[in-house]
Amino acid sequence: MEHHREDDLRCSYKVVNIVATVITEIDASIDLNQIIQELSNVEYHPDRFPGLIMRIENPHATLLIFSSGKMVITGLKKTVDANLAAQQAVEKLQNIGFNIKNPKVTIQNFVATSSLNINVDLNMLTIMMDNVMYEPEVFPAAIYKMPVPKVVFLIFSSGKIVCLGAKVKETIDEAIPILIKQLSESEVTDLF
Repeated sequence: MEHHREDDLRCSYKVVNIVATVITEIDASIDLNQIIQELSNVEYHPDRFPGLIMRIENPHATLLIFSSGKMVITGLKKTVDANLAAQQAVEKLQNIGFNIKNPKVTIQNFVATSSLNINVDLNMLTIMMDNVMYEPEVFPAAIYKMPVPKVVFLIFSSGKIVCLGAKVKETIDEAIPILIKQLSESEVTDLF
């Protein structure tokens, strides 16, 4: 079996979603029914979900807004857009009379996708590696909970992967080469 240098174990990836949370200061709870009456690009179905859904175009993002003033932002591709999206939502709420201010944004999760350009034997993967769950009748990918760095990989037999749970992009940079090395050492792929 050929061994690769650590430098060879890199794989390009694409960040497909960044999730952030926003904590704001408000004088009183936000009346989500008022927002639905006064703003466009919003949805509110309290019988199904307690938050209001707001969509903004630039940056392209979806916000979940709760009566407490807390927000969740999804759909971002760049971390710098989190503050822009939060500020736009706050301004929209201020413009219709809510005293909401000081949004504090925290990145919670990067979601990245990649292709390892290999086939992976998922049944063998569950035998050869720890922290792997694979139930093909429930979900077509193996779920690997990497302990260090702490991320979760969805690994498909085609070699496609999804990395979840990183709070900073550098964690993905660290985790993917470790995954490739582990797959190589486990001999569950057709490349190594």
